Amino acid sequence: MTDIDKVMAVMNAAFDPHWREAWTRRQVEDSLALSSGFMILMDELGSYPCDGKPAAGFVLARRVLDEVELLLIGVLPEKRGRGLGRKLLDEFLHKSAQLGAANVFLEVRANNQAEKVYRAAGFAPIGRRKDYYRTVDGTRIDAVTFGKAL
Repeated sequence: MTDIDKVMAVMNAAFDPHWREAWTRRQVEDSLALSSGFMILMDELGSYPCDGKPAAGFVLARRVLDEVELLLIGVLPEKRGRGLGRKLLDEFLHKSAQLGAANVFLEVRANNQAEKVYRAAGFAPIGRRKDYYRTVDGTRIDAVTFGKAL
């Protein structure tokens, strides 16, 4: 099982198709093919899932100059509520700082409950894109952009 296989296993389980947020394998591969892209994988204990073990969560991100954007974060539904999302976010912040980032950004749909985790980690809303997301039934939802200085 490759790391991308592990990401896709979490992706397919973690994202409700209603929201149309999950990426395809091609999108994941393309984001990581760029020198600016990186991923973080964790098992259920918060360590890298080695020896063919499956991942329980992942982060996809990209760095541009002194900024890093968190593109996608996912945790298996059965592993939620145990702090793994926060561990992934903390590792993302740590790795971004190691890469020399001065600021980090992310974007969520306005009704995403993960917003509480981002605010607790020090992210603050800096922008809003009206009707940015469109669900399977055509409902439009705003996107909220968050930023944090490192």
